[in-house]
Amino acid sequence: MTIPCGLKPLSGLWRIWRRRDVSPLGLVGLVVLAVAALLPVTGSTFYLRLGIEALLLGCLALSVDILLGVTGLLSLGQAAFFGIAAYTGAVMLVNGYGSFWLAFAASVGTTVSAAAIFGAIAIRVHGVYFALITFAFSEVMYKLVFHSKAVGGSDGLLGIKPPVVSLFGLAELPLGNNLVFFYAALAVVTGLYLGVRRILATPFGSVLAAIRDNEGRVAFVGYNPFWHKWLAFVLAAAVAGVGGFFHPLLRGFASPDLLGFEVSSKAVVMTIVGGMGTLLGPVFGAVIITFVELFVGIATERHLLVIGALFVLCVIFRPTGLLGGIAQRRPRGGD
Repeated sequence: MTIPCGLKPLSGLWRIWRRRDVSPLGLVGLVVLAVAALLPVTGSTFYLRLGIEALLLGCLALSVDILLGVTGLLSLGQAAFFGIAAYTGAVMLVNGYGSFWLAFAASVGTTVSAAAIFGAIAIRVHGVYFALITFAFSEVMYKLVFHSKAVGGSDGLLGIKPPVVSLFGLAELPLGNNLVFFYAALAVVTGLYLGVRRILATPFGSVLAAIRDNEGRVAFVGYNPFWHKWLAFVLAAAVAGVGGFFHPLLRGFASPDLLGFEVSSKAVVMTIVGGMGTLLGPVFGAVIITFVELFVGIATERHLLVIGALFVLCVIFRPTGLLGGIAQRRPRGGD
């Protein structure tokens, strides 16, 4: 039977769905990616920029999931690494210290270094104490930036212009163009997701899952929980740092609020609503929460109350998150 041209993409997804080695969550990821790629069709610059912000916050939510959903560590200060990367990159670009790639490398490198030092201290404690020490670290970084005139203080660092990114002489990406920026952000988030998923598919990821389920028994089978949690902490910070670096390029400034508790708690909500431990769920949750916050904010000033109610309802009626139940299903067989 001849398939109409307009239905060929759907038939392709159907063939993927019929394959034994493709999970339902993988198919959902393909559909979400296809829908996201079509967002510019709306022709709205506002929604395009909102989509970019949702994708960048998705990086932060993904980093939370590496700790919370995969390793079982609740971080209430993940925004600190998001903000460290944002300010490091912003300072270099505003002052003309090198190229875009040098600023990017310095931004992520500084974030990873901070995570390596702080993580060695933080992961020595467990449970609620870990959550509190990460919260304290975030607040300290927020206060340091807020009272530092060298980076703009409470007003933030202004005058950040989106650069033209050279892809090793092969092409140039003007990030000042919203359409280019959107597809660049989509490519970055997709690359991070696939990279993290590949890393966690190794024995390293299996040990992290074992630590989440029962840390006490991991040492008895020859693994050191400390170093595995430390590596997970650094990996999560690096993922948050990538998203943090691009955020000031979208807004045109870096604000101390990027390091605050509100951003950290919002990332946790995105992760739980989307589905902990799925990796894709937190990115999906970031998009949902960002757009819901917009539309609710138009209707009422009490948008945080509505987001909180949504979070509570999700925990009660959908504790695995929006994509959590899908991730638990097995791939369908048959041809």
